[in-house]
Amino acid sequence: MKNNYTSTPPLTELEFAYEVRRALDESVAVLPAHTRERLIAARRLAVSHKKSEAHEFIFVQTSGLAGYSGSHFTNPFNGRMSWLKRAGMVIPLLILVIGSLSIYQYEQQRRIHALADIDVAVLTDDLPLNAYLDHGFDTYLNKHGE
Repeated sequence: MKNNYTSTPPLTELEFAYEVRRALDESVAVLPAHTRERLIAARRLAVSHKKSEAHEFIFVQTSGLAGYSGSHFTNPFNGRMSWLKRAGMVIPLLILVIGSLSIYQYEQQRRIHALADIDVAVLTDDLPLNAYLDHGFDTYLNKHGE
């Protein structure tokens, strides 16, 4: 059984539109004159009914903040619940500042305790403090593997 399908790739939309236009252009030449005149009149009528594109711009001035989704465009800091709105903006900022300061203080205390632990270890060691200041001591430790 022989396959009747062609092996041409499918057309894209643009190529299909060009093919349809070419076929219509070829067939318009064989139309009678009165049919062509009726098509021209129908086209003119359709174009006359087409709405004109309006290029109107609407500018809306708002005094609200970005992200404020109130039902009206007013300043959120004016009105009967303005203190609540202010608190809603100030409290998270205050929490952020206090949290940052707390983390900084905690890290400083950890650093101080780590340095104190090193100082305690050095002071309670059997070696005299001058041994740590001697440049040859590091060489001695490296040589003897301690």
